[in-house]
Amino acid sequence: MRPVNSGRAPFTYDGATYETYYKVFGDLRAPHAAPPILVAHGGPGMTHDYLLPHADLAAAGAHPRVVVFYDQIGNGRSSRRPDAPKAFWTVDLFLDELESLLAHLGVADEFDMVGHSWGGMMASELVVRRHPKGLRRLVIADSPASVALWGQSFMQLLGEFPEEVQETVKAGEEKDLKAYREAVFKVYAVYGLRIQPFPQEFLTTLEYRYGDDADRTVPNAGILSGWTVIDRLKDVDVPTLVINGAFDIAQDWVVEAYHKNIPGAKWVKFENSSHLPCWEEREEYMKTIASFLEA
Repeated sequence: MRPVNSGRAPFTYDGATYETYYKVFGDLRAPHAAPPILVAHGGPGMTHDYLLPHADLAAAGAHPRVVVFYDQIGNGRSSRRPDAPKAFWTVDLFLDELESLLAHLGVADEFDMVGHSWGGMMASELVVRRHPKGLRRLVIADSPASVALWGQSFMQLLGEFPEEVQETVKAGEEKDLKAYREAVFKVYAVYGLRIQPFPQEFLTTLEYRYGDDADRTVPNAGILSGWTVIDRLKDVDVPTLVINGAFDIAQDWVVEAYHKNIPGAKWVKFENSSHLPCWEEREEYMKTIASFLEA
């Protein structure tokens, strides 16, 4: 199914108005037997492109679905703020933008949500902070329950690579962007997306994040410094599915708090996937999510 609508939704924050780029698969104006699905991308600092396989969900279940993607503020095709101080970039900023988009599209009263990586972290914050009345079911895919766990996992897995790769990644992108990008992509090829060559949609997102002319304001803003949701997960009050892959940077011990602490949460692990089972085990992944959303 091709996108039938894309556009830019106005988002007013702290006295200024920005634009949120969105892409819709399906027709929001038509009557539907099932709620639309909003898909939130990772990062902070990525774009929606790499998650486009989720458009399969429009026809994966018993009833047709509308699937909505968007680029978060500061990223991709949405408004940029390279001049904004780091204090501008907060979790609440992204939650306000999400709620604004839902209202603009007219779906705030009933929707499901799939959040990948940082998108899942943001989704958990949406629930424990805002308790949106319209959210019916939540999928947290490949997301750490704390940034410290993610960092520990990444460094553990990085240790499996040659010393040159380890040193280049640890030195950071500011020292040598090209070398850093090549080193990170080697890690991604094992623990990010185990499909070679990388799909074009994934490469598009990586270009927005790691390209020579990329805007790195958001990933460098320190939004998730010290972040954890573990002690608040008991307040998640919607049916939740937790997903990760056997070769995921979000290893079992990185995601298990979601399953342990969210009342009634289900957990599915994809044995032939890394951080993106939506690509690596696409058909089974879509069936799993569609079944959960329709349960």
